[in-house]
Amino acid sequence: MTQSIERRGTASAAISGALFGAARAWLAEDPDPVTRAELSELLEAAESGDAVAYGYLEDRFDGRLQFGTAGLRGELGAGPNRMNRVTVLRAAAGLAAFLTAQHGPGQVVAVGYDARHNSRRFAEDTAEVMLGAGHRPFLMPRELPTPMLAFSVLRLGAAAGVMVTASHNPARDNGYKVYLGDGSQINTPNDALIAACIDAVGALADVPRGAIDDVEAVPEDVIEAYAARARELVAESEHRDLRFVYTAMHGVGFELFRRVVTSAGFAEPISVAEQQQPDPDFPTVAFPNPEEPGALDLAFALAREQGADVIIANDPDADRMALAVPDPSTPGGWRRLSGDDVGMLLGHYLANAGRRGTFGTSIVSSEGLAAIAAEAKVGYARTLTGFKWISKVPDLAYGYEEAIGYCVDPRHVNDKDGITAALITAEFAAKLKAEGRTLLDALADVDRVTGNLVTAQVSVRSDDPEQIQTMMRVLRREPPERLGGVVVNAVGDLTAGGRTLPVEQGLWLGLGRERELGQHDGWVAVRPSGTEPKLKCYIELGDRGAVDRSVVVDRIGAVRGGLEEWFGQFA
Repeated sequence: MTQSIERRGTASAAISGALFGAARAWLAEDPDPVTRAELSELLEAAESGDAVAYGYLEDRFDGRLQFGTAGLRGELGAGPNRMNRVTVLRAAAGLAAFLTAQHGPGQVVAVGYDARHNSRRFAEDTAEVMLGAGHRPFLMPRELPTPMLAFSVLRLGAAAGVMVTASHNPARDNGYKVYLGDGSQINTPNDALIAACIDAVGALADVPRGAIDDVEAVPEDVIEAYAARARELVAESEHRDLRFVYTAMHGVGFELFRRVVTSAGFAEPISVAEQQQPDPDFPTVAFPNPEEPGALDLAFALAREQGADVIIANDPDADRMALAVPDPSTPGGWRRLSGDDVGMLLGHYLANAGRRGTFGTSIVSSEGLAAIAAEAKVGYARTLTGFKWISKVPDLAYGYEEAIGYCVDPRHVNDKDGITAALITAEFAAKLKAEGRTLLDALADVDRVTGNLVTAQVSVRSDDPEQIQTMMRVLRREPPERLGGVVVNAVGDLTAGGRTLPVEQGLWLGLGRERELGQHDGWVAVRPSGTEPKLKCYIELGDRGAVDRSVVVDRIGAVRGGLEEWFGQFA
């Protein structure tokens, strides 16, 4: 027994020694005085026997942020499992090596950034590394929305683009999103190839870097070109009578949005002043995501005060858009539309306006777009989740995903774009107003085409990745027979276009009134989030025989309650 204890003690000391050694090696490379001071203090406390400090240190060095199809995203702080200058410099060096291997030196690389903590510093580090590697980086002249970066990649003929943003994540996070020359986000196999190049980066002291003063700025005429192209998306019309409240959610969308909509003939947006200017601390919201409860409370109050026709919200990097409309049947008199509601509204509007090509969406978004495409006699495609897949649809004319992302001009912004989506929405709402109708009336038109399809979501948060995988395994192995009284009559994989998600990453449940395989009134899709520590459940139900969608809304509420009850066993 004594020998066993001694062996455990020796092993524990060796583990501690390796951890402390890794931390000291990190300190030697870190160029940021803030994270160096943070890590030095943590290391000193851990070495003195502080168990809490040791746990924090262990978490920061327990692996590292993985570069994947979303690039990098994580909490700011020191260590390889955090977003910081060391992590970014290594990512930039790996991306530079990938571009050299694929295309040779001298490649144009567009680099943008939002207003989050350290975003500009990370962008400048990236530009300096690209210059040092023999490429030609162009750095955005100021904080600008993500769709501006996607547009710039195409406009500049760049081989790649980098956007430093964590989109709608909490204030403590930042991220590193990579685009290639087609203006779309990376996906397989390029993500793995870039990750391998990052792994091959040696000591940071050996990574050559240029001077930031030698980095070219993205020309103002590129930004002008984005605004001019956005203006071309809407027709000349006398229908510009629209009173709308807008919130930038403490992000970078206001100036570009204002410029685009006023140049198209609309009145000045009624801006939520408290959320208009960029603020990386997001002081008025718990989560800077228009989908989250409470995020639009200030906008609702302003809209009631101003008698607005619609609320338009962007997320902090303005690649997403949310809508809310007056609805007397809703408490407070305003109703936030779901991402699927807006996605089908825009799809129906564009199809009826003559947009041709393929309409695309993801496997966790509503199947209603298929009915809209069929009625309009245009192509339809369903892809795996995310715009890294939607943007790759051949001849894409319009794409959307339920997470309030919409691509209305794929030939110029091959990604979701909350600015141009908002402009198209404003045009649509103004036309409806001139006819004495509203966006809710237009949604009723969509229901007649799609069969009263209604969608909902359930999110299950967990800080333990293993618990998320356990829930997925148990749900696959022992699915409930019913959810809120609705029969579960099938269990399968999430698939699209011949591609199937790995077992632990996606699950599909068929819903119906009878336990008959192949006969489904709806479905539930379950998958782990790619950007947040949570499990996401997507629900869709429909009923062509229903007089109105309220019948379906009641049923989907029951399913949602059933899911929450089932996942409650893991609390």
